[in-house]
Amino acid sequence: MLGYLLRRVLAAIPVMGVVALFVFLLLRLTPGDPAAILAGDNATPAQLERIRTSLGLNEPLYVQFITWIGKLLHGDLGVSLISNVPVLQMVGQRIEPSISIALSTIILSILVAVPLGVIAAWKHGTWIDRFVMGLSVLGFSVPVFVIGYVLIQIFALDLRWVPVQGFRSITSGLGPFFERIILPTISLSFIYIALIARMTRAAMLDVLGEDYVRTARAKGINESGVLMRHALRNAAVPVITVIGTGFTLLISGVVVTESVFNLPGIGRLTVDAVLARDYPVIQGMILLTSFVYVLVNLMIDLAYTLLDPRIRY
Repeated sequence: MLGYLLRRVLAAIPVMGVVALFVFLLLRLTPGDPAAILAGDNATPAQLERIRTSLGLNEPLYVQFITWIGKLLHGDLGVSLISNVPVLQMVGQRIEPSISIALSTIILSILVAVPLGVIAAWKHGTWIDRFVMGLSVLGFSVPVFVIGYVLIQIFALDLRWVPVQGFRSITSGLGPFFERIILPTISLSFIYIALIARMTRAAMLDVLGEDYVRTARAKGINESGVLMRHALRNAAVPVITVIGTGFTLLISGVVVTESVFNLPGIGRLTVDAVLARDYPVIQGMILLTSFVYVLVNLMIDLAYTLLDPRIRY
């Protein structure tokens, strides 16, 4: 188990190294003068020189990379060229809405999609199976922003049950927090419920015909015990993979939801940085997103060993 863990951790280090190299070269190898790209068309020579000096663009490329990596290892992601605020501080101010939406969405998706997938596989070929698969197709087909606007119209404007837009920190109280996060969560959950339900159904169908499932039924174990203890656990590896991948996509893919519901998250921060050509912020967001992706994949690999002990060998 320990050796497996060490191998997975060591395998993640080169991945982050390649990502860091790509992020570093993103600005330096862009055609044209990087300082002119950052400063814009109306920049003066003095402003261009200041940007070159602040970014170390006058140094050789390998010196720039070593200096940049050194700062990165000390938690310095640079300073925004637009707001002159450290990138890490900007991310810290924006990360709570995005993390809140991602966690609530993945929790809701698991609670709804896994039982739906198990029931659809158990009742394979019946109207229940067709109904669940129809919902999955609908979840894949309808864009998130359409679902968001429909929910806003019904629950915020017509029924006036929840506020239309905005975000409240959980420190403000659970009531205001859930009032403003429930609609974004439901909107974003549709596609992930569809994805997880379909994967759960497919994985369950593969194991329900296995000998150990028939043996469990022959021993007189009730159907819920057969489904949950014997079938679902053995079908959980691909389901866990989809859930973990979905979570990493949620962290970087909440741009549309944050725009619809006017949430000040890291998705909006990334879009604003791209539009303003704020390269330090863009570089910081790419690095953080990549780190989260590698970390979640590492946790998925560790979960495999708990679900299937043979994997550790």
